[in-house]
Amino acid sequence: MADTHETKTHELSRELGLIAAIACGVGSVIASGIFKKPGLMASQLGSPTLLIVVWVVAGGMTLLGALSIAEISGMFRDPGGQYVYFNKGFNSFVGYLYGWATFIVIQSGSIASIAYVFSESLGHFVTFPRLPAAWEQWSIHIPCVGEMTPLKFLGLKLCTICLVVSLTGVNYVGVKLGSAIQVIFSTMKVAIITGIVVLACTLGHGNLANFTRSVAGDTGESTNIFLAIIMAMSGAFWAYDGWINVTYMSGEIRNVQRNLPRAMAIAVLIIIAVYTCVNVAYIYIIPVAEMAGKYRAAQASGGSYIVAIDVAGNFLGRYGGAAIAIAIMVSTFGAVNGTTMMSARVYFAMARERLFFRSLGEVHPRFHTPGNSLLAQGAWASLLVLSGSFDQLTDMLIFVNWIFYALGAVSVFTLRRRMPDAPRPYTVWGYPATTIIFIAFASIYVLFTLYTDIVNYRNGSSPLVNSLMGLVWVALGIPGYLCWSLGRKRQPLQGAPAPEQA
Repeated sequence: MADTHETKTHELSRELGLIAAIACGVGSVIASGIFKKPGLMASQLGSPTLLIVVWVVAGGMTLLGALSIAEISGMFRDPGGQYVYFNKGFNSFVGYLYGWATFIVIQSGSIASIAYVFSESLGHFVTFPRLPAAWEQWSIHIPCVGEMTPLKFLGLKLCTICLVVSLTGVNYVGVKLGSAIQVIFSTMKVAIITGIVVLACTLGHGNLANFTRSVAGDTGESTNIFLAIIMAMSGAFWAYDGWINVTYMSGEIRNVQRNLPRAMAIAVLIIIAVYTCVNVAYIYIIPVAEMAGKYRAAQASGGSYIVAIDVAGNFLGRYGGAAIAIAIMVSTFGAVNGTTMMSARVYFAMARERLFFRSLGEVHPRFHTPGNSLLAQGAWASLLVLSGSFDQLTDMLIFVNWIFYALGAVSVFTLRRRMPDAPRPYTVWGYPATTIIFIAFASIYVLFTLYTDIVNYRNGSSPLVNSLMGLVWVALGIPGYLCWSLGRKRQPLQGAPAPEQA
């Protein structure tokens, strides 16, 4: 049991200001999605108007969610963000399930997949070594996931693991260094993307008529336009995902009750503006019909199509591919750093309440960071990279993530009932309509995602019902909760710092 002196000494440092918090929010969201998803979405929607509308609506819903969660973020100062909010608004079981899902794949899977995209972009300039084909084909079957191929693209995977390990080390030695990197790379990625938009609109050979040209006789891959929109929303929401991450840093943001709600709202507004402008530039240069055709052709041949490369090639010629590769590297580097820094605080908070491995709740005595939590996260993310199965896992948990987003908004109501007199430096704008709209939209999105997953499974385009398997992965954490909660009852928490409340 830690004594009083140790508890006071080994605590997280509140060193992040408003600018750093905004940079964490922007940097952990803008990654590869805005470069890789528009081609897929164009093939699903077949309309420039719908493409822009989907990006704006997805951003608007994200903003409503951020405004709702911002009220709760102003109430508590504890590290762990959404994990803490679920504990307060519901109970420790709901909080634990969220934390478990965050560790097992939501955030560790995001770190792995985004870092992998960084390495793929680096592959534009270097050639990674590969093993003989017979070795690469060796696989291990994982029930409910699929085939794990640890030796496939081994050079690419090792480069990815090096990035994960390096940024884990950066954030291990201090939040100041990690946040400084985040500010620099967030600024760089917004500047680069802004440059692409400006150059496309000034030097690019575009056509305003592209904004009125749809794919003739086709509304996308689904004849039902509503389902096509829901499917396209998945791509947009993947690009917007991560907006909640900045709440994990509650224990290290100065004047957190004031700065955290402001940082969330400002970050989401910046991201909406960036994404909308980028898609306008894409459509100005490349007609949606052409985007859709090239994407489908690439899929049929086993390749990939990135609209941004086509756009950059329009005004940079043969250097366009290299320019976008650099842009993606800058963007994903910042996203991996931000996600690594912020997510480890969730497991740290769980461990402090003895609902996870105890050692993960220790603060490094010199660096004042959740060192063990960072190391565990980095090790698991590296294993996911090596497995090659992180994309499948992430697809499964996107569904679960949106269930938690809806529950997070519901906790605005439960906390107003449970803690009516608690200080709220920020209250939800437009309450209760704002929060109700977000909950309704999230619920509809979850239901239709489940429906489309079942349809895809039944028509043979997916080997699993990803949504249901996501719930199975979350349920795998329940035995751990029973074990840890039983141990906590036998030995009540003592000496741990009391949860902070505004």
